[in-house]
Amino acid sequence: MNLHEYQGKYILNKYGVPVPKGIIADTPAAALQAARQIKKDVGVDSFAVKAQIHAGGRGKGGGVKIAKTLNEVEEYAKQILGMTLVTHQTGPQGKEVHKILVEQSIYYPNENGDIDVAEYYMSVLLNRAKGKNIIMYSPEGGMDIEKVAEETPHLIFNEEVEPGHGLQGFQARKIAFNLGLSGMAFKNMVKFVSALYKTYTESDAAMLEINPVFKTSDNLILAADCKINLDDNSLYRQKEFADMRDITEEDPSEVEAGKFDLNFIKLDGNVGCMVNGAGLAMATMDIIKLSGGDPANFLDVGGSANAENVEAGFRIILKDPNVKAILLNIFGGIVRCDRVAQGVVDAYTKIGDIKIPVIVRLQGTNAEEGKQLIDNSGLKVHSAITLQESADLVKELV
Repeated sequence: MNLHEYQGKYILNKYGVPVPKGIIADTPAAALQAARQIKKDVGVDSFAVKAQIHAGGRGKGGGVKIAKTLNEVEEYAKQILGMTLVTHQTGPQGKEVHKILVEQSIYYPNENGDIDVAEYYMSVLLNRAKGKNIIMYSPEGGMDIEKVAEETPHLIFNEEVEPGHGLQGFQARKIAFNLGLSGMAFKNMVKFVSALYKTYTESDAAMLEINPVFKTSDNLILAADCKINLDDNSLYRQKEFADMRDITEEDPSEVEAGKFDLNFIKLDGNVGCMVNGAGLAMATMDIIKLSGGDPANFLDVGGSANAENVEAGFRIILKDPNVKAILLNIFGGIVRCDRVAQGVVDAYTKIGDIKIPVIVRLQGTNAEEGKQLIDNSGLKVHSAITLQESADLVKELV
């Protein structure tokens, strides 16, 4: 589950990670009031006005502005709220901005009047190949980490954390040292890294990225931006965080699929897939690709497939105008093929005449009964027994 920046910073602050003072707003008037409150609390005269969408690259798309006066805060809020923000992660359709984060400026001088700041990159994630959490970090923050890795790979560092041991003090100090810090900035970075790792583990995050980690002129270390992705499977024990879900930022088809316990991910192809089991779904997508088609989605109906969620799956797939055929590939182990077949019949009956070809492969428990249900229904369905036959039909029909 993805979170907005302001939600991620709430979680960071809860676990002791320092963040800039910020207030969320959904109107220009609320943004102005937020800036006044921040000025009163922190004493700054300039502010960052930041669009809140589930995508990176907001600054390049015009979704982040630095306001030097209270009037500019209100003016930038009027510009950003309601805009369709297009970034390299949103695609050309962009995303509409419903909320903004008004935040204190962190580019302020030290006691000598000098601005001495620095930006770093840091993320925590699981290295699945090694079965260990890693902290990835770089002294080159504030830019695309992919570009840093490509052009200056020697500036990317990794710190592995042994399972069961947790992050050790010497590891946090090593990170601060590799970032070139000393004195109070070094000490604050050590605390920052330790709190960041605690956030990752105790919030059940799947990924936590801070870009940039910011050193202020007076040597404070702050999370100037953040991206947190929570593990969906852990949300039952993270009720507070689960309530942060913003379905307006998610694909409507994926939201609808969740209501029927369908594991659905929209893709860009032309062949809709409905399969039971993630492994078989991946194999089905491969066979479609090898046949010359392109998968339009990943859809796993799971082991409890029934007529209702199969019908729902059909409706969701058919909403994609790019879909030119549907391949239903069911292996009856836990799930019964006749139940799935009944769902196909019900879908045809309730949805009406389905204009695109439907290929059905049923194998396993009650496969013969399922085939009879479809054959006796009079539906124009193409049957297949093997995966290769399914692929041949895809090649012929698409």
